Amino acid sequence: MDLQKPLPEPAQQQPAHQQPARQSPGGQTPEGCLVVAIRLPVRIVVLVLVVPVRIVWDALVVAGRFLKGTVLRPVGRALGWVARAVFVWPFIGLWRYVVVPLARALAWLGNVLVVVPLGWLHRHVLTPLGHALVWLARGTGAVLALLGAGVYAALAWLVRYLVVVPAVWLYARVLTPAGHAVMWALREIGAVLALLGAGVYAALAWLVRYLVVVPVVWLYAWVLAPVGQAIVWCAKGLVRVASLVATGIGVALYWILRVLFVLPALALWRWVLVPVGRFLAVVGREVGQALVHAWRVAGRISLAVGRALGTLFRWIFVEPVRWFHRTVLTPVGHAVRDAVLRPAAEAARSVGRATRLALASARESARQARADFRRMLFGEPERAEAVDGREPLGLEARTLDSSTTALTKD
Repeated sequence: MDLQKPLPEPAQQQPAHQQPARQSPGGQTPEGCLVVAIRLPVRIVVLVLVVPVRIVWDALVVAGRFLKGTVLRPVGRALGWVARAVFVWPFIGLWRYVVVPLARALAWLGNVLVVVPLGWLHRHVLTPLGHALVWLARGTGAVLALLGAGVYAALAWLVRYLVVVPAVWLYARVLTPAGHAVMWALREIGAVLALLGAGVYAALAWLVRYLVVVPVVWLYAWVLAPVGQAIVWCAKGLVRVASLVATGIGVALYWILRVLFVLPALALWRWVLVPVGRFLAVVGREVGQALVHAWRVAGRISLAVGRALGTLFRWIFVEPVRWFHRTVLTPVGHAVRDAVLRPAAEAARSVGRATRLALASARESARQARADFRRMLFGEPERAEAVDGREPLGLEARTLDSSTTALTKD
């Protein structure tokens, strides 16, 4: 058996950092001895710690479900019924039997005492008075319109012959010739002033050129420009020297910081923090997996313990109670139902029927009393005459067994 594998060709070998990581046949990365050494004790410790917690949790869940189904839900329904009986039903009765009849009575009184008198007042007093006022306003408006038209015509005639005609004559005979004369004088004065301004502008331009512009140009070309170039050259030299000094100082500070801070921090990260972090990551992953695995195993253990306790509880308590209910309580309950409850229910139903009949007769009496009171206040209501919906008897209608038609009748 050949225990040494042949090495690959030199041309096919790859660097260590470029070779892919080997994987196990299941597609997962192979685990080291440290992981295997940590996993078993961690899982044992976690299982010992998690099993009591899971059993307590399952017990609390079962107890909560039992309390919800047997205590909390019936208590909630009872509290809801009590709340409806204490808060809802009294308000419903108050609204139905007190507020609504009182509101209807107030509405009827308001209609009789307010709406009907106001309608009569509007129909027989305010409407004729309003029609009379409208007719009077229309007549007054027509008279005022005729008077206004006459006054407007008179004022228009006076304004035309007292204001407009004199103003037109004054504009045509006086103002127009005067305006033409003024415009001719202004044009002549403007021409003279334009000639004088052109001469003054030429003289001032010559003086400004030879007294200001030419000396300023000579000063800039022979004094300011050479001085500025010298200052710029000196500034460039100073900037270059300062940049060289700053570069040297920066390189020195870079190497000082690199040697004193970066390289130690890099070594600390690479040789201390990364291995410790990997170890802590492995421990955390194993602890997490152990917790999940222990929680599942504890669930199975808790389920088995719960089933055993349930079976024991059923044998000790449920089956005897069921036997006692089936063999003792059920016959007694049937006897009580046949001997006591059914006669009591029949009696209660008879009492209820008698009460309903009494209430119906009382409602009928109250209805008759209201009708008599309304008839006493307002009299008998007008009854519509009955209309006979049958066909008149004077002319017989045509039937299927009669041959009387428009062609054969006499």
